[in-house]
Amino acid sequence: MAWTPDQPMVSLKDVHKSFGELEVLKGITFDVMKGEVVCIIGPSGSGKSTLIRCINALNDIQKGSITVEGQEVNDPRLDKLELRKKVGMVFQQYNLFPHKTALENVMMAPLIVLREDQQEVEERARMLIRKVRLEGKEDSYPGELSGGQQQRVAIARSLAMNPDVMLFDEVTAALDPETVKEVLVTIRELAEEGMTCILVTHEMGFAREVANHIYFTDRGVIVEHGAPATFFDDAKDPRTREFLSQIL
Repeated sequence: MAWTPDQPMVSLKDVHKSFGELEVLKGITFDVMKGEVVCIIGPSGSGKSTLIRCINALNDIQKGSITVEGQEVNDPRLDKLELRKKVGMVFQQYNLFPHKTALENVMMAPLIVLREDQQEVEERARMLIRKVRLEGKEDSYPGELSGGQQQRVAIARSLAMNPDVMLFDEVTAALDPETVKEVLVTIRELAEEGMTCILVTHEMGFAREVANHIYFTDRGVIVEHGAPATFFDDAKDPRTREFLSQIL
């Protein structure tokens, strides 16, 4: 049966993931509807990054189900390229090609992977560079850009594939404090435009501001979840309250 927008765009059911003897995810279940912004927070080592890497099949799971637009991510018949056209991902490290300009970095995947028309790709890439407020930096190489600027090029590069969902894995963790804001503004604008976003983040003020739903993970399980207002101001679980007391 075909997926329709009234169904979850991303759905996780009883997801388990181990690396050897180490069980990292111990039965994660949640849904993300089209246009929602979901923030996943928690201490280091709680499985947050593994969780979102499983959504676009960078990590396989041992048990459970993950679907994107109704399609099972772990179906061996699934074309991973088709999945990653739908699911863009931005990492903590920008992973830009140092010998390519900002414009060339943004254009590469549509040209090489999708084999799209060069002129159309360039027009879209220039539009995306304007969108992330880097107009005038098209011909700059990554080494000539600040960390925040490089991260915004990485966001533009993901958007160049026209994804339906964007995953952000602690994208501000490696940045100087003054460059964090410009990246968060870019993500906020995407969210306001209706992009479905799943973020692993330590930026609690940002999570409170943009998220529809917050999930707190610890030791591979979801301890507590809720809308930002109730989650931050009225957390029920002692582990959640302890975590928030240390970071807020």
